[in-house]
Amino acid sequence: MADIAKIISRVRAMIDDYGTPYRDVLTGTGDLDEYDLSESNVTVDRVSQISGGTITDLQAGRNYTVDQHQGRIIFRGGVGTLPLGATVIVEGTARGMLTDEDLAQHVRDAQLWHCGNRTITTRYRSKEGFIRYSDEPLTLDNLPEIEELPLALLAAVNALWQVATSTATEPDIQTAEGTHISRSQVYEQTMDQITALTNRYKELCEQLNVGMYRIEISTLRRVSQTTGRYIPGYSPREFDDASYPARQLPPIDRHHEDPSGIPSPILPGLTG
Repeated sequence: MADIAKIISRVRAMIDDYGTPYRDVLTGTGDLDEYDLSESNVTVDRVSQISGGTITDLQAGRNYTVDQHQGRIIFRGGVGTLPLGATVIVEGTARGMLTDEDLAQHVRDAQLWHCGNRTITTRYRSKEGFIRYSDEPLTLDNLPEIEELPLALLAAVNALWQVATSTATEPDIQTAEGTHISRSQVYEQTMDQITALTNRYKELCEQLNVGMYRIEISTLRRVSQTTGRYIPGYSPREFDDASYPARQLPPIDRHHEDPSGIPSPILPGLTG
């Protein structure tokens, strides 16, 4: 079983995007309900309001919301505009490039691609005493431990694509004092790292025969010469499997299909 928090931690290690703790002390001005934090790409763990020597923990969503990317906290509900002299302490973790929410989405995308069209088959005896087989879709809940590394690699590739897109839209900076910041070099280095991680993911998939580069075995379908219809195919079964045959429904390409919707005649000479 793979835990998404564990996968996110491995992805951060691969892209060298560790978090750093921060602690901001905000002082109310009497007319503001939004405050910029000292960091961007933040995760807020605790928000405490100090009033009259009493510390009250505020609730996320009810008392405040956070713009994680911009590093901004907005007070609402019973808090609203902070009174003059009021003190609020915000504690959490700042991320260098990506938030946990961003990485969680990349992990979910990587899971869909890595586990696509794959199942885990388990053998059991039914209440009637027959041998049965159960096919469960492969997800993070039943992902084998040996596949956690390839999945994390694929998620890291997705994350670096986001970083590459960000750097690709920023120009190089050169000041009159002679300072030069080459954003194009950052883009090139990011793309090189994407290529390296992709090659490593492909190599592991080929060695373990898993993921997007695994070898798949397909069954050719035959068309009946008398009816022009596909002959039905059934999934192969173990010799002791007493369940009903399972139909296979391979995808059918529908190129050059007639878009009119007019039915064809059943017999020559008859109109549809």
